[in-house]
Amino acid sequence: MTSSEPTATADHRNRSPATGITIYGCEPDEAALFREMAPGFGVVPTITEAAVSASNAELARGNRCVSVGHKTRIGHPTLRALGRVGVKYLSTRSIGYNHIDVAYAESIGIRVGNVSYSPDSVADYTLMLMLMAVRNAKETVRRADLHDYRLHEVRGKEVRDLTVGVIGTGRIGTAVVDRLLGFGCRILTHDARPETSVDHVPLDALLEWSDIVTLHAPLTAETHHLLDRHRIERMKRGAFLINTGRGPLIDTEALVPALENGRLGGAALDVLEGEEGIFYADCRDKPIESKALLRLQELPNVLISPHTAYYTDHALSDTVENSIVNCLTFENGNQA
Repeated sequence: MTSSEPTATADHRNRSPATGITIYGCEPDEAALFREMAPGFGVVPTITEAAVSASNAELARGNRCVSVGHKTRIGHPTLRALGRVGVKYLSTRSIGYNHIDVAYAESIGIRVGNVSYSPDSVADYTLMLMLMAVRNAKETVRRADLHDYRLHEVRGKEVRDLTVGVIGTGRIGTAVVDRLLGFGCRILTHDARPETSVDHVPLDALLEWSDIVTLHAPLTAETHHLLDRHRIERMKRGAFLINTGRGPLIDTEALVPALENGRLGGAALDVLEGEEGIFYADCRDKPIESKALLRLQELPNVLISPHTAYYTDHALSDTVENSIVNCLTFENGNQA
């Protein structure tokens, strides 16, 4: 695995001869940025809106590096097809890479790299979700849309009066902590490798003491269902749960009843188990097969957004630039 900071060195620019990179799953706004930035790096991009698959791997023939999106799982057949056409490096335009079997890719000679981007995008969104959750924003706005301007039955809470537990203190978690300091609340953190100066506590203690719990841990075999039924039951009664990390960090089947029976005060979820094929699609005229998503959206104390916390102009620019830089770093033989 490799990752890149949002900077570029001068020797990447104006390279000769030009380097080809095939870019898959590229939305129009990303495509515009790739076309704008690529010439300055001496890169010729081959761009397609289609997600990478075994059937379109041929588009990468002649290019050792490809850039892929995070919205679609990349299976073994696709990785084998990329390997057959000569791909040696795959840059995913995301921090997480749980949609790729990295060990399998490397076993067939394809190295995988992720990117970093502005942590402020997700950190800002996380704070917005926290504030919306503790102020009953979902129901307040819904009522106002129907011209019901009565006060909510439950008064909101002020963040300064609460304890906020931050699970995961990487770049995004640390940016969340920095923002919380301005609210004057008590902050607890938990991480296998703590990187903040605020109170670091065991996970069970954080869950028992926190009025708000926000998740920023990477999704790994160890963190899958980090918040399972037992840990959700350990959470402070009436606590709010925020997730802008990865959906499977939470056992959704355990979360729903805890919200229904009042064990938890509410949740704000930008990511969800089983979101693939639903989030990023227009589902207005087709049925939603996820019963958990449908039930969560029915609950008045649950906010759902479609994995959009990262989506800002600054973060998208970082992502495109770093995907290019990762590929050029690989081509230049600097694989640090």
